[in-house]
Amino acid sequence: MIEFLNGNQLTLLQNGTDYFPALEAAIDQAAHYVYLESYIFAHDATGQRIAAALMRAARRGVATHLLLDGYGAQAYPDEALQALRAAGVEALIYRPSISPLRFQRQRLRRLHRKLAVIDQRYAFVGGINIIDDIKAPGMPPRFDYAVRVEGPLVMPILREMRNMHARVAWAQLRAPRRAEPLPVSMPEAAGEMRAAFLLRSNLRHRRDIERAYLRAIGKARREILIANAYFLPGRRFKRALIHAAARGVRVRLLLQGMNDHPWVHYASRSLYARLLAAGIEIYEYQPSELHAKVAVIDSCWATVGSSNIDPLSLVLSREANIVAYERAFAQELETSLRAAIENHARQITEVNWNSRSRLERLLSRLAFGLIRVLAGWIGYGMQKE
Repeated sequence: MIEFLNGNQLTLLQNGTDYFPALEAAIDQAAHYVYLESYIFAHDATGQRIAAALMRAARRGVATHLLLDGYGAQAYPDEALQALRAAGVEALIYRPSISPLRFQRQRLRRLHRKLAVIDQRYAFVGGINIIDDIKAPGMPPRFDYAVRVEGPLVMPILREMRNMHARVAWAQLRAPRRAEPLPVSMPEAAGEMRAAFLLRSNLRHRRDIERAYLRAIGKARREILIANAYFLPGRRFKRALIHAAARGVRVRLLLQGMNDHPWVHYASRSLYARLLAAGIEIYEYQPSELHAKVAVIDSCWATVGSSNIDPLSLVLSREANIVAYERAFAQELETSLRAAIENHARQITEVNWNSRSRLERLLSRLAFGLIRVLAGWIGYGMQKE
């Protein structure tokens, strides 16, 4: 059951251009505690900037906690991690063992969330890692989103991050420092927005994010607009989109145009023929890497978070999304996505899709077959297209 809370203020942050200054400013305002989780924490200019803010907070007596994924942040230098700890930051690694000699399903259970909580004042939820926003000189920034949350919704985010940090600390035989007490009362209302915090975990919240998508898609009457970096849905998700298109809903997908993970890229494209035949519009983002995981339905329902629509995000990884029933917020995100489609995306039509080369057709079939085997192994239903 999704628990929506009233009285929130949600601020949409597009790309690191908006996100990193807002996060740094919030950390610099912290008086009591900071919690930060990231899948990737690069030792580049952005990573050093946020690390410096964390160390400043710790040195002025703020209880400062950092949790990184053992795979996503494996390139983070040990000396940089030790510098954080020496400054007083309680820095931990989630599932640090990533030996390539042991291929087990558990190795795919990653901490893919991008979350932060500062005191009881701010929370951040989204898809933006701590890494330079511009991948190569002259290239536009990665296309991505986060949300700054103020109001009662900060509390469940804080509670989840505190519990996760403590579990990881105990699992690694690192007794966590004495936790600051949780506030007795909910944060005061900061606005009028109604929103919920959704998790994907392996116990109580195994399919919460996917179910929220399916419920909203099933109720759609006018338009579904999805932007997702790695789009490889299972049977139920594809069927829901196709049924929505069949009842007259305009369905538009904004997907990656750049090939950063070849097998996932070609496997995703193997779905295009059936989706296009069902009347679903497909656009590929061109200027830079699309890393967004967002959606807007009927200009009133919106989600922003870390969850891709693929087997890893929907079945294995720990993910976190915000879902909002708030017309102003949904319309702001919708306006941004429409501008990206109109100005920076190439539409894939049945005509140009059917004219692709034999090599690309072969690569798509091979990639889909490989991903299908992987999806079956981890228990995610996919069917051959």
